[in-house]
Amino acid sequence: MLFDLDDTLVPQADWLHGALDAVAAAAAELDPAADPGRFRRALAAEAAAGSARGGVIDRALAAAGLDLPVAPLVDAFLAYRAPALRTHPGVPELLSGLRRHVPLGLVTDGNAEVQRAKIAAAGLADAFDVVVCSDELGREHRKPDPLPFRTALQALGVAPARAAFVGDRPDTDIAGASAVGMLAVRVLTGEHAASADVVRPALTVDAVAAAGPWLHERLAPLPTPGPAGTLAGGGRP
Repeated sequence: MLFDLDDTLVPQADWLHGALDAVAAAAAELDPAADPGRFRRALAAEAAAGSARGGVIDRALAAAGLDLPVAPLVDAFLAYRAPALRTHPGVPELLSGLRRHVPLGLVTDGNAEVQRAKIAAAGLADAFDVVVCSDELGREHRKPDPLPFRTALQALGVAPARAAFVGDRPDTDIAGASAVGMLAVRVLTGEHAASADVVRPALTVDAVAAAGPWLHERLAPLPTPGPAGTLAGGGRP
């Protein structure tokens, strides 16, 4: 079973709040005369319109009337590390319960260092048998590109028809997993909760923990993790 990270297991808004604070602080250092509150509000407004869109910082600078270099602000955004991140309710229990029966993988988009830091801050560093950050394969392979899904499945030694993917974004998570041949489960959490389906998921739930019983019923037992970082059947995470 494969999972998305942001807004599926971990509320993206929690991490984003801290990252935008870091950007506003960096702007204040560049221009002590600037109004940090105004810029911070502009950042929040632009992120609320879609945090995955490019140019959030550029548009916020324009909205706040600031003429500052963008590069150091982007650096501050990428350098932010949350000391801790909460998961959605029931996530640790869901993952540990599923992993007793099937291998688990995580497939996530975004800067790989940032994403891996989020995983650690959420206490999920040891929750998966394989973690695939699509940017490590090339930004052109972000979901819905099939490569990150297939990379995770190959590492687990599992065919797409015997796997499920759980995610929140209909255009990347659900469309991508479905195209590969996996069961796709959509969770209605985060900023994409109101987005229309691109393809029909096999299941839609209000929260990720609610998918647990359905996943247990639909998927036959798969190879379980073996010793020394290997998987039964010869796969390697």
